[in-house]
Amino acid sequence: MLGRVIRANRRYLTALPLLTAVCAVAGCSSAPQVAPPSPAGDAARACRALHQNLPRTVDGLTRGTAEPVSDFTAIWGDPAVELRCGVPKPEVLRHGSEHYNPNTDSAEVDGVQWLFEKQDDGYRFTTVLRKVNVEVTVPGKYAPEANVLPDLADAVKKSIPAGV
Repeated sequence: MLGRVIRANRRYLTALPLLTAVCAVAGCSSAPQVAPPSPAGDAARACRALHQNLPRTVDGLTRGTAEPVSDFTAIWGDPAVELRCGVPKPEVLRHGSEHYNPNTDSAEVDGVQWLFEKQDDGYRFTTVLRKVNVEVTVPGKYAPEANVLPDLADAVKKSIPAGV
């Protein structure tokens, strides 16, 4: 009996490297996929500073690592709260956009002004009145979704200059 168990375990152990190789090629990853923006110049420098100043936790959720790894993204929790720095201005604030609305809702949280947009599952918050746009997407599981914003405020204020 013991010999049969050992042979069975060897079979699984020899398959493990093959499974690992298949996952590497196929992109198997437990880390959430977050598309990094591509800011340049001063915006990229501000986003790198933000990345260094981000808290280890937001609303009790621990910081993780997104794929691909980037200085312009960060995640917390599972499902992930996602932060992207250096994103374009939201469509509702772009003059000439089909969805342009200069009177859209925003709120100030601990010295940072955020535009908030309802999503299918949760909210997307984007900084306004800052030289670089920071976007935070919060799944509905964490309602009220705005609870992550106070934990991000200090890092945003230290790293992303006010202004437009």
